[in-house]
Amino acid sequence: MNFVLRRFGFYLTAFFVAITFNFFLPRVMPGSPVDALFAAAGGKMDMAQMDAVKEMYGFVDGSLFEQYIAYIKSVFTLDLGPSVLMFPTEVTKVISMSLPWTMFLALGSLIVALIIGVSIGTYASYRREGLFGQIVPPVLAFISNFPYVVTALLLFYIFALQLEMFPLGYTYDPMITPGFTWEFISSVAKHAVLPMGSMILVGIATWVFNMRNAMINVLGEDYVTMAEAKGLSSFRVMYRYAGRNAILPVATAIAMAIGFSFAGSILTEVVFNYQGLGNMLLKGITARDYPLIQAILLILVTAVLAANFIADLLYVWLDPRIDD
Repeated sequence: MNFVLRRFGFYLTAFFVAITFNFFLPRVMPGSPVDALFAAAGGKMDMAQMDAVKEMYGFVDGSLFEQYIAYIKSVFTLDLGPSVLMFPTEVTKVISMSLPWTMFLALGSLIVALIIGVSIGTYASYRREGLFGQIVPPVLAFISNFPYVVTALLLFYIFALQLEMFPLGYTYDPMITPGFTWEFISSVAKHAVLPMGSMILVGIATWVFNMRNAMINVLGEDYVTMAEAKGLSSFRVMYRYAGRNAILPVATAIAMAIGFSFAGSILTEVVFNYQGLGNMLLKGITARDYPLIQAILLILVTAVLAANFIADLLYVWLDPRIDD
């Protein structure tokens, strides 16, 4: 319990440090949304009108400390104010429209990469002296060294622009009415193939090598040798005996990967014009939408910190000696 409390205190402190940076970051950027409106007005907006616009957007004058306290309060009450870009829509509503698509992209790619990577890693460790074990892992490692953006751009150029096999952007065909229909579901799946595929290609090697290394350590154990001596099939020995024990250290890496999958999806969404948080973040930066920028960065920070805390809890669950 002491270990868990210490880690919780650490992540809580890290959270406050992160939201403090989140508060100051937009404020050190040149200009503001109101300044941009004032400049666009070409001198037709007087100071009284400018003050009214500030109040309308929630940028009430006050000391930096007062603004910071108000921001902390808004974070914990989820009262993040209106979005400048989509005024008068609240930031929380804008986020609620984009977050599900980012979660679908990030978690979907993670699950597929995990299943494929663990399966390949298990087989590659069992046949590590063969052609499969010698060729496939290095090839996947080479592909995974490409950043998300580079892989996404390559897939976009080949399969969307040149071959025209998949759509150029969006989460589904805008001509289709959203609903639980095969037409809508198939459109969502088709639009997700390239962005999700790019994230799977980059992330799959991590699980291959994690599982491969864990399996190699387990394959030397006595119970695996005993299972082979009983004449059990290679498939049963590989997955039922060795695989079930080798998967334990891999499980702790899953929680941390969830947080970083969100960061990867942000970049991928921009390339494919996928209507998630990444796209909204780019639009918010362009419009200097402070509330929207802060809210999206807050979600990313919270996802990474929460995932790391879950990983620590998994460590304690898998090895109770850590909490001694």
